[in-house]
Amino acid sequence: MLQVEISKSEQEIRSEVRKTQDSTTNALTVQLEGVRTAFSTAQKDATDTLVNTIGKLGDAQALKLQDVTKSTSELTQSNEAGIEKIRETIDKRIQDLQKSNEDKLERMRQTVDEQLQTTLEKRLTKSFGVVSERLEAVQQGLGKMQSLAADVGNLQRVLTNVSTRGAWGEVQLGAILEQILTPVQYAQNVQPHTGSERVEYAVRLPGNDDNPDTYIWLPIDSKFPMADYQRLIDAAEIADKDAEKSAIRSLKRTVQSEARKISQNYISPPHTTDFAIMFLPTEGLYAEVLRQPGLAEELIQDHRIVVAGPTTLTAILLGLRVGFRTLAIQKHSGKIQDMLSAIKTEFGEYSRLLGLTQKHLRNAANNLEWTEKRSQAVVGKLKDVEELPIEETSKTLGLPETELGNELFGVIDTNTNSD
Repeated sequence: MLQVEISKSEQEIRSEVRKTQDSTTNALTVQLEGVRTAFSTAQKDATDTLVNTIGKLGDAQALKLQDVTKSTSELTQSNEAGIEKIRETIDKRIQDLQKSNEDKLERMRQTVDEQLQTTLEKRLTKSFGVVSERLEAVQQGLGKMQSLAADVGNLQRVLTNVSTRGAWGEVQLGAILEQILTPVQYAQNVQPHTGSERVEYAVRLPGNDDNPDTYIWLPIDSKFPMADYQRLIDAAEIADKDAEKSAIRSLKRTVQSEARKISQNYISPPHTTDFAIMFLPTEGLYAEVLRQPGLAEELIQDHRIVVAGPTTLTAILLGLRVGFRTLAIQKHSGKIQDMLSAIKTEFGEYSRLLGLTQKHLRNAANNLEWTEKRSQAVVGKLKDVEELPIEETSKTLGLPETELGNELFGVIDTNTNSD
């Protein structure tokens, strides 16, 4: 029974719920339709309002655009007018500036032209002066070259002539001797002893004893085998070995022959040294002779001949000069010793006299000191006595007026002031 009632109640509730749902659905549908209608109306109104507003904004913007366009046109016209005025002003300024620049450039051009003209004239004058000086120097140089060419030609003629070539070597030998030795230390065209040949030059060497008139000679003879030496040089320049060897053999034979002649004609001990000197006037010829193996040693051993060029002979003569000086010092050493002894004795006497003088001066100084003390004591005793002028003192005491005291006191005052 209860179950039936519950079922009945459920059916009623369900029926009521269904009715309520239906009524709610209908009400919501009606409300939704109203809302939809209101929304459509509002949307239409908003659209119309928006369209009107947009139209009004378009009209306002068109007006504004017209105003802006008008203002822009007016501003453009104003700017064009201002720009035209500025352009005209700039054109005028540019024309004025261009004219001013042209005037300045013209003045600068004139100034530059004047300075260039002046500088060019100075430079040209200076250049012409330098060129003239150079031409004059060149002319002088040409004159010197002509003179030198003439001298070279003369020298060539001298060197190609046997007699003049020998004279040239003799002159050079004499010049070297004159520069190093004194005239009494050598002689020219010396005959060492009676019957011997005359040698060109000989150095006078001291003898063994102390007799100054006793001396021996050192013979020096100049030789200049120019022809053989020139052939040797020419062959060496063209690298002709056969001609060079032939010229060397010819030169060696000539040197050996001349050494043999010097040895036979001029070496004669004890009147001369046991050797002689063969002088070769050029260093090249001397070097070529020394370059030949064993030639210099052969000349010394076989013929007692020493070969010497200008430099070697100078060294030999310098050594002899030092020996001469040493020998002179040795010879005069006794006189020098006697002179030094006499000077020492005199200095001893001077020392003794200086001692006596010093003693007398010391005694005089002591006496002066004692006199000064006594004088000060007397003056101290008389300090209360009135002093008289120096003129009246002389008259009162009857002393003669002399200038000695004044001079003495003047000297003392002068020395005191100078100290």
